[in-house]
Amino acid sequence: MPTSTPFRFRFRVRYGECDAQGVVFNARYGDYVDIAVNEYIRTLFGDYQNLLDQDLDIQVVSLNQNWQAPARFDEVLEARIAPGRIGNTSFSLALSFFRYGEPDPLSDATITYVMIRPSEGGKTPIPQRIRALLEAGAPDKVISHAGE
Repeated sequence: MPTSTPFRFRFRVRYGECDAQGVVFNARYGDYVDIAVNEYIRTLFGDYQNLLDQDLDIQVVSLNQNWQAPARFDEVLEARIAPGRIGNTSFSLALSFFRYGEPDPLSDATITYVMIRPSEGGKTPIPQRIRALLEAGAPDKVISHAGE
């Protein structure tokens, strides 16, 4: 029986994202997490505006990152995203970054969001319809901005 693969987002490392050592500067991985998660959220919910139209939004409360190997200019990276823990008002996503086509991860991250209701200015329980989408994730979906 075939197994599904996690959501995958591909992008190319740009020159300005590299440091004097010629590798992606560590702080850029926060940007990479944000860009990849935005594509994931768009895949799950159709458009970020769909959340806002329901008087819902998400805010980052935690981001933990670990690095195993460097990435360099012009390499195509692939972020893989899987659902993590889903609580009452918060949820986590697990990300791993790979050089496209290679088996070993370069970095991994766990990001946690809290669901908020902007009109009330505070956190709110995750609605069941949103919870179901988060639990399902986006298996086998690939989005590429890399032009590979």
